Amino acid sequence: MEVYANGEIIFKVKDTYAKVSVIWNFEAPAGAGDTHYSIMRGTLANLIIRQGAEEQYKPTLYVEPLGDKAALLPAFEKSVAELNKQYSGLSFTESSKGWIIQIPDQYKDGHEAHFAQVTRKYLGYLSGGNLPEWEVPNMLAKYFVTTEGLRKAGM
Repeated sequence: MEVYANGEIIFKVKDTYAKVSVIWNFEAPAGAGDTHYSIMRGTLANLIIRQGAEEQYKPTLYVEPLGDKAALLPAFEKSVAELNKQYSGLSFTESSKGWIIQIPDQYKDGHEAHFAQVTRKYLGYLSGGNLPEWEVPNMLAKYFVTTEGLRKAGM
C-alpha cells in the first residue's frame, strides 16, 4: 500500500512563502503523545507553537519579537489586554526570547476533543449538504497545492 504520510511543501501565495511539513514517526518520544511545531512569521514578531519535552509535550504558544523586546512590550501588553476581553484569564510570562502565552485550562480542549469537534462540524455540513462560503476557496487551494505537488514530484 502506498501511503504519502511524510512530506514537505514550500509554496508562494502572492508574495508570501509558506512551508508545511509533516513527519509521522513510528512511535512518539517516551512520555509523549503527538508533538507539534508551528511558526507564523510576522513583521514585528513570530508566533511559535512548541510541544516538545521542554513543554512537557503540551502545546505552548511563544511570541518572539524580531526587534527590541522592551520597545514592543507596551503594544504586546495592549494586545493581550484586548484578547482578555474575549478570553478571560489570558496572561504571559517572560521567556529568554520573548514571552510565553499562558492559556487557562478552560480553553484547552486537547487533541482528541478537538478532533471530535471538527468531526461534528464536518458531519453537520455533510448532512446539511453545504459548506460555509469561506471553506470552498480554502479547500480548492489546499487540494490544488497537495495534488499539484504530488504530480510535480512524479508520484
